[in-house]
Amino acid sequence: MEERLQKLIAAAGIASRRHAEELITAGEVTVNGEVVKTLGTKADPERDHIKVRGRLINPRLSKREQVYVLLNKPRGYLSSVSDPEGRPLVTELVPSSLGRLHPVGRLDFNTEGLLILTNDGELTNIITAARNRVRKVYEVKVKGLVPEDALNRLRRGIALDDGVRTAPAEIKRVEESETNSWFEVVLHQGRNQQIRRMFDAVGHSVVKLRRTKIGFLSDEGLRPGQWRMLAPEEVARFKKMKQATKAPAKRRGAGHA
Repeated sequence: MEERLQKLIAAAGIASRRHAEELITAGEVTVNGEVVKTLGTKADPERDHIKVRGRLINPRLSKREQVYVLLNKPRGYLSSVSDPEGRPLVTELVPSSLGRLHPVGRLDFNTEGLLILTNDGELTNIITAARNRVRKVYEVKVKGLVPEDALNRLRRGIALDDGVRTAPAEIKRVEESETNSWFEVVLHQGRNQQIRRMFDAVGHSVVKLRRTKIGFLSDEGLRPGQWRMLAPEEVARFKKMKQATKAPAKRRGAGHA
């Protein structure tokens, strides 16, 4: 059966679907020896020879078992599968026997908390797509006492330093001392270093940041550096989110007086 190349590359565990699109447009993908740069091109792994950077991915597609890991990321690890600077990677925290996994979204190098690692590009898209509104909950410690009017600006959405405006966020004040404030922040999007940049924009730098929930998943029972496999019912619950977004709206009936 023919499928889009970026989906097949993600399914082979080579990269996330977004990164797969970058590989295609960069001319790193061939089908039957021909370079393909057009997004949306389809291929059949049972019939076509698909290579990424010269390596045949068909065997990965035929033998591959999907893997889903929930990791409590400690500080000092990069949410990536490689790093030219040689920094520690989150993929080094799980056994290599699980195969090539990629992180779903990112947590900053010095941010702690929950991160999913998988070789399933479909699940990656479900969790990262803004339309599915998967809640990510964070514990945030910032310098100083943040006034309520500044919090309301963040709640409504604020223009970041690059001019991009954030979506509305849920922010609850949890605790404060003479020098610091603690908040619970809920996001449905994941711009680069978003929470740090949000609080910087209102003059309060983030001291500590930890993600405690991804959707219905929590960090309960997982200490920093620990991981567990997702249960099949947890994976299925995420995948139902995709079906829900595709479901056609029901027509309203005429009703009765």
